[in-house]
Amino acid sequence: MLSPNSDGPAARACTLGVLTRIAGPVLTALSEGQLKTRMPVEGGPERAACTYLEALGRLLAGMAPWLELGPDATEEGKLRDHYIRLSVESIRHAVDPQSPDFMNFNQGNQPLVDAAFLSHGLLRAPRQLWGNLGKPDRAHLVAALQSSRVITPGRNNWLLFSAMVEAALWEFTGDVELPAIETAINELLAWYMGDGAYGDGPHYRWDYYNSYVIQPMLLEVVRICAQKKHPLGAHHPLLLERARRYASVQERLISPEATFPVIGRSSCYRFGAFQTLSMMALEHRLAPGLAPGGVRAALTAVVRRMIEAPGTFDAQGWLRMGAVGHQPALAEGYISTGSLYLCAVGLLHLGLPASDPFWTEPDQPWTQKRIWSGEDVPADHAIVN
Repeated sequence: MLSPNSDGPAARACTLGVLTRIAGPVLTALSEGQLKTRMPVEGGPERAACTYLEALGRLLAGMAPWLELGPDATEEGKLRDHYIRLSVESIRHAVDPQSPDFMNFNQGNQPLVDAAFLSHGLLRAPRQLWGNLGKPDRAHLVAALQSSRVITPGRNNWLLFSAMVEAALWEFTGDVELPAIETAINELLAWYMGDGAYGDGPHYRWDYYNSYVIQPMLLEVVRICAQKKHPLGAHHPLLLERARRYASVQERLISPEATFPVIGRSSCYRFGAFQTLSMMALEHRLAPGLAPGGVRAALTAVVRRMIEAPGTFDAQGWLRMGAVGHQPALAEGYISTGSLYLCAVGLLHLGLPASDPFWTEPDQPWTQKRIWSGEDVPADHAIVN
């Protein structure tokens, strides 16, 4: 077990161990066409129709930046090569109509959500995921994503799910239904509440959906718009400033003891709540005053505190419902085993190479540690746009 103030290389080893512990059962089973046979389904029996795509899409959305580093001669590079192969083979089974693990992309509403997370993973690892798929597998994948178009999103964060699927199709095939993208961006711009936070629809909710979905997907869709020279791409700098502010608030929510408020919906996504902070670290866009060594120490401590809680995994290594251990009462009706793999999006910073300052800088105390130790820390300030 690592000390809470482990150095950068040890923190990376710890974080990578968490990622592979989470990913191993899912990708091993699915790459062999055995996910539906092996994965338990905690939650209502009706969730079995969508839980498998949840596990794949959410896991790859978080794992993709690390995979995109590609294989190399180091031990980590060899491990990465193994997981790239498992991931590509898993996608192949998920979208092949002849596979026993062929997944549901269009029956009910939930598949739209996880088609979007899978799309996000593809956009985060275009070389290692999309690039390693054969031509027939690409055709099956495109057909699966296109089939999700029959699902009409609600007027809330779900608009971004349709937009994300369209962004991936636009990027990889040139085929796009632009109204889905334009509607999502324009609505989210109208739902901005100020100081880096968006409403989930016209009203604000106290939860972590700004991090689970809204900020990361909005930025990704607008990035694709900018790349394709669509006028809505011009919003990217503004949205990035808002995300940077939201990430700064997230860092301040981490207590000296590496806890944070468990509040609002979907707390079973665990440290997936910190996707926006992890993403800003990955993109070297942390706000001034946030030291990479401090953010690394904070995120590592939170991840360890949650993943090491007794009951987090079952005896076969599958995630169980809860925020800190096994707490099924925290799970909403839409939560099942596959849902839980959204925690992986809190590990995006593994996409920074081991030589990056994020991993090489000395440990530093994070903001609340500094304040509660009596350090005279500069005041926090809102943004005006």
